[in-house]
Amino acid sequence: NNLFVCVVFSGAAGVLVGHPFDTVKVRLQVQSVDRPLYRGTFHCFQSIVRQESVFGLYKGIGSPMMGLTFINAIVFGVQGNAMRHLGQDTPTNQFLAGAAAGAIQCVICCPMELAKTRMQMQGTGMKKSSTKKLYKNSLDCLSRIYQREGLRGVNRGMVTTLLRETPGFGVYFWAYDVLTRGLGCEPEDPYMIPKLLLAGGMAGIASWLSTYPVDVIKSRLQADGVGGDRRYSGIADCVRQSVQREGYMVFTRGLTSTLLRAFPVNAATFATVTLVLMYARGGEECPKDCEPAPLAQAAPPPVQQAPSSQIQPSSL
Repeated sequence: NNLFVCVVFSGAAGVLVGHPFDTVKVRLQVQSVDRPLYRGTFHCFQSIVRQESVFGLYKGIGSPMMGLTFINAIVFGVQGNAMRHLGQDTPTNQFLAGAAAGAIQCVICCPMELAKTRMQMQGTGMKKSSTKKLYKNSLDCLSRIYQREGLRGVNRGMVTTLLRETPGFGVYFWAYDVLTRGLGCEPEDPYMIPKLLLAGGMAGIASWLSTYPVDVIKSRLQADGVGGDRRYSGIADCVRQSVQREGYMVFTRGLTSTLLRAFPVNAATFATVTLVLMYARGGEECPKDCEPAPLAQAAPPPVQQAPSSQIQPSSL
């Protein structure tokens, strides 16, 4: 399927471009408020490059890269079948189908983002030459977690992943559908590509804004216990401690980095998929409002790396 291949490659490109922003996001979300290593997004970028080299920004990228195809395959199948079952192509049905796809792909997304987060936190603030690696790579990370904690350990953060991905994917597809309908999109429109880029980018931003506080808690729970004792007993305890120590602004930690990544990655992904779909159909009538077939969130994110790591949103 040309469209599927297109989504895989555009998603992989999105992971490559967006992963450094995801690494910065996770570092800012998880860093200690008592001994903060980074003052903000750009200081975090500079510090990682200076202390861990440019490759430090790409720690954990193997996990979203490996999970990308599986996540896209699940989202394609679930979202497409859900839309056929719902019948009418409406923004509300797009939300419901997207939410269903987001929930089911958590089976792959949660372990993927756990490995990504653990790898991203490895060697934080340490010179590359002095870094003692706890995990060799993403697969080794998951293997070690499974050996110590079993399936429950591999699925750490599943509830928060569900709470993020289910509404996040729903908003993602809903926002894109609403925006493309509002902007109008015809094959002969000279501004079609800019409109697609705008709709895709804004859909990614809307998705992340709608679930970002949950992503902060997810990152903290999945990073909890790395190189030391666990601090949180569960979701409610993590929320309580985080708010008590840092106030409600804790839920915006790393948001700048996330939004800087979300717009270009999702804009490029949606536009690429739509245009390839039109090309693959040999110039046939454009799908209604130039809406592409369903695709996974790029940043995960999203993929999605993410909004994920990964393609997250990784991690959007």
